[in-house]
Amino acid sequence: MSKESISAPVLTIPPGEFAAYIFDCDGTLADTMPTHYRAWQTALGENAREFPEAMFYELGGVPTARIVEILNERHGYAMPVAATVEHKEALFLSMSHEVAAIEPVVALARKYHGSKPLAVASGGHRRIVMSTLRALGIADLFDAIVCSEDYRRGKPSPDPFLEAALRLDVAPERCLVFEDTRHRHRRRHRRGHAVGARAAAAAVSAHFRPPALGGAGVERDGEGMR
Repeated sequence: MSKESISAPVLTIPPGEFAAYIFDCDGTLADTMPTHYRAWQTALGENAREFPEAMFYELGGVPTARIVEILNERHGYAMPVAATVEHKEALFLSMSHEVAAIEPVVALARKYHGSKPLAVASGGHRRIVMSTLRALGIADLFDAIVCSEDYRRGKPSPDPFLEAALRLDVAPERCLVFEDTRHRHRRRHRRGHAVGARAAAAAVSAHFRPPALGGAGVERDGEGMR
């Protein structure tokens, strides 16, 4: 796969004035998910049979170490968490030349760079996220880059996005977040209305549909944190 931008989808921004924009990285700014899955399959070895692609996408945004813990818990494995994470991430880095930009989202970040505060809020480790952003030439667009080392509760908790809003010094309800649809629905299911209210976030959405990724069309969207 050549490192070309994905340019087919059209991104529509909801009406309203937003003070800041916060972007997930994997599957939102960058078409990294197929590459991450290949790295997982190799890193897990014979245990990869218990990590089908559907489960991988279900856990999109969950920190890498937590995924290893989940596999250990569900299947009685004893995979060393730190070593498995290191192996998987080294494999991903070796494949990073395959990663392409999701151009409508990247174009939006370029448009607002210098005029609006911008942040990345990712469930990935910093070295992986920074490698991806630098490979696409967009790391310098963002005023804050929040990674798994920067918060205690990862996705589907809203904490990564709330931390990004804090670092931008912008109230969460004034931010528009761009995130994979699957992450959003999982957060809603776990948080419920009470937690969403405490997050004090705006109920807004932006939708786009990229071309087939890994053989299937995937709907993604951005949302005001709620």
